[in-house]
Amino acid sequence: MKKHAPATVRNREAILAVLCEELPDSGTVLEIAAGSGEHAVFFAQNLPSLDWQPSDPAAEALNSIAAYRDEAGLPNLKAPLKIDATLKDWAVSQAAAIVCSNMIHISPWVATKGLFAGAARVLSGVRAPLILYGPYFEQGVEPAPSNLQFDESLRARDPSWGIRDVEKLDTLAAKHGLARAARHAMPANNLTLVYRTV
Repeated sequence: MKKHAPATVRNREAILAVLCEELPDSGTVLEIAAGSGEHAVFFAQNLPSLDWQPSDPAAEALNSIAAYRDEAGLPNLKAPLKIDATLKDWAVSQAAAIVCSNMIHISPWVATKGLFAGAARVLSGVRAPLILYGPYFEQGVEPAPSNLQFDESLRARDPSWGIRDVEKLDTLAAKHGLARAARHAMPANNLTLVYRTV
């Protein structure tokens, strides 16, 4: 029932360092596309003042998250919710922050559009963060060969997938009342981008 994503162990410390810097001191953090649930357990364990709300659209992911949650027994880790970023009806009406790791490049662009639209609906308060982790391309920045190869392999698997341009995300964010407030370089040629409500 529990799934294991090897990358979560490799990147979780680096992501946590950014979350400690960018997340509010209290409130509910909604994790979109929580996958196996390993990140959710690790972050909830290390951020005890925050309530961590994992979600995913896939039944097998939800089962895995629930299994990890039962094993961890953390009071601030909530039961997983089924949320499809492409849909307007989310099972959460309000959150202090949203975190989404490694979804944007392995889903159609409509999912990213839905993510930003949902963030605009759900994020409460001024400068509430939407935090995105994964590989991205940037204008004026030479892409890593590994990212170019990865992008090619993604598009071969599904033409609607692929590494997205940061500038396209910035434009999309602006349409929904969000603005990029931070860019963190991460290991393995990844980035963490932080958008905040304005």
